[in-house]
Amino acid sequence: MSESHTPTSGSARLNTGVAHNARVWNYWIGGKDNYEVDQQVGDHVASIIPVIRDIARADRDFLGRAVTYLTRERGVRQFLDIGTGLPTADNTHEIAQRVAPDARIVYVDNDPIVLVHARTLLTGTSEGATDYIDADVHDPDGIVERASATLDFSEPVAVMLLGILNFVLDTEKAREIVRRVMAVVPSGSFLVLTHPTFDPEVGGELQVPAMEFWNANATPPITARSAADITAFFDGLELVEPGLASCSQWHAEPGAGLVVPQYGAVAVKP
Repeated sequence: MSESHTPTSGSARLNTGVAHNARVWNYWIGGKDNYEVDQQVGDHVASIIPVIRDIARADRDFLGRAVTYLTRERGVRQFLDIGTGLPTADNTHEIAQRVAPDARIVYVDNDPIVLVHARTLLTGTSEGATDYIDADVHDPDGIVERASATLDFSEPVAVMLLGILNFVLDTEKAREIVRRVMAVVPSGSFLVLTHPTFDPEVGGELQVPAMEFWNANATPPITARSAADITAFFDGLELVEPGLASCSQWHAEPGAGLVVPQYGAVAVKP
């Protein structure tokens, strides 16, 4: 079991008595910014769906490959990372600025423990820029308005929604959030998305009981979706090859055999 680390400062919103996604996710990928309750819930979820730690690591690895691809191959220099989660090694700005020191990144999250550690997300290159916005994914207009202080929305932006729309339980609301953000960014912008699924084709059968346990014992509530529902988030966009895939397989090294029930995709706005 990972050593528990108590943050040095807190927030009126911080509740250490109930497991929280950002901290449990941090536990699954081997971080120390979590509490005993997060470890207990994380271990129980892992007993239901043992691949959960692989999912967490695969999602993080997908982020690295997607940001590297967009920065190096597609020339993207601006990233809006909504649902950032707790800082770990190789955050979005570190990956992007390693390729392009002038890259500009805005992080968005509303988890108080992420806010405590946000200073880690603001240590970018002198040529580029990083910022952190304490905001909720349900307020896309407010996010864009505040992000415009750092990002130029007349130039392409990569909008990153990794493992966040699964916390928007109403599918139509989730689609509307994507539509509103992507409506603001110009042609040549990208949507980068991961989302858990219950599809048996990628081993998702155990997501349902695992999420039922989660929703009864942790926060915020979560939902999985089918490939068809997740693909619909990309309506009006052009998917980059290979399209929607297990995030562990997207642009993976040849021979990478791991398949996890978490879809990932990147699409460009025409």
